[in-house]
Amino acid sequence: MTETQPVIPEPVDEDDAFDLDPEKVTAVIEAVRAGDKPAVLELIEDLHVADLADLLEQIDSETRRQFLDMAWSDIDQEVLVEVEEGVRDDILSWLEPERLAEAAREFETDDVVYLLEDLDEEQQRQVLEALEPEDRVAVAKSLTYPEYSAGRLMQTDFVKAPPFWTVGQMIDFLRASAGELPEQFYDIVVVDPAMKPVGTIPLSKIIGTRRPVTLSALMDEDFRTLHVEDAQEDVAYAFKQYHLVSAPVVDDDGRLVGVITIDDAVEVLDDEAEEDLKRLGGVGDEEISDRVWEITRQRFPWLGVNLMTAILASLVISLFEGTIQQIVALAVLMPIVASMGGNAGTQTLTVAVRALATRDLTPTNAMRVVARETVVGFFNGVGFAIVMGLIAWFWFEDPHLGMVIAAAMVVNLLVAGLSGILIPLALDRAGADPALASGTFVTTVTDVVGFFSFLGLAALVLL
Repeated sequence: MTETQPVIPEPVDEDDAFDLDPEKVTAVIEAVRAGDKPAVLELIEDLHVADLADLLEQIDSETRRQFLDMAWSDIDQEVLVEVEEGVRDDILSWLEPERLAEAAREFETDDVVYLLEDLDEEQQRQVLEALEPEDRVAVAKSLTYPEYSAGRLMQTDFVKAPPFWTVGQMIDFLRASAGELPEQFYDIVVVDPAMKPVGTIPLSKIIGTRRPVTLSALMDEDFRTLHVEDAQEDVAYAFKQYHLVSAPVVDDDGRLVGVITIDDAVEVLDDEAEEDLKRLGGVGDEEISDRVWEITRQRFPWLGVNLMTAILASLVISLFEGTIQQIVALAVLMPIVASMGGNAGTQTLTVAVRALATRDLTPTNAMRVVARETVVGFFNGVGFAIVMGLIAWFWFEDPHLGMVIAAAMVVNLLVAGLSGILIPLALDRAGADPALASGTFVTTVTDVVGFFSFLGLAALVLL
């Protein structure tokens, strides 16, 4: 009798473990275009709402609308708050106000606020009218807070209790209110008679404590509260800095008005990091689903700024036109000096902008970091000066040319390190976003200094 061998599953590529299967995307597109609704529903049956959002982002607008015509009533409509802004706008332009209002009734209040932010007044009114009176008031109130603030980010559905309740009373209340509780919550907020938070209790403590124990004996009084007008980047920083899972939000009088949970904070952290990365590249608030004209319009201004800075660097080169005509090797070597300086400056700039965003770079340690980057720039400059000096010497059989490019390399990498840290610091001190403009300024400085130092030293030493 043959023994049955166990089936060993094939190893999953860790890089693709959570990716949406491209073959499934292709199959969905083919089924949509063939008008095969049963096949479409079967293909998306097991998709998480986040994967469904990825699917909608990866297909073109016409196919997306055909898909929604077929499957809207069968999918998790929270996909509206998962998709990127450009795709959501496209879906909202397709979706009738009544169907949008019907979907919004099932959302948490913070998701409704997020959805309403970009709608016009008439659409907002229709959605608000569809909500339960209590939710309508809460959402309307949240919309009065500044955009990108804790008041917009918080959910107004939360669990609160007085400190004199026992664990048994709390558990009984939770069971009795099962149908009215927030979809996700992690802490009980303990409040005084004036609705001011006086402590928090994790659900795990409630479950693991005997019924007669009072909440006042169990609550953590060392907790963090957020103000409704706190900027969302400050909220995300607080969650990261203090390892929060949820945090109460209070108004000007210190009364509890909402709660922010870790999922919203993580989304803000991701958005802030993405924004910094895009701004460093000079692409603005661009999304992969944007149309050609939108992308062109967003990129054009910074390309124009780069053109102006390139002209400035060219003017520096024109000052040494006669020198270049006499020593043609300079035209071959000078891009190397500028390129090395630009790359070194970008390295320092990237670290500096990220450190400013995470608040690791502060006035307290700024001078120490500036000194460190200066030394790093000098050592890198010396190292590559030796390498490039020898290459130029043997390439063009001129030791003096090797000395000139070596000296220029030291100067430019030293300046690159300095500009890469000082420019974002100066912009941050001036109240400007260092991620938005630093790259252009740093590149300009390294190009101008690189060309001027190399060509100037060549004019002095070689002629």
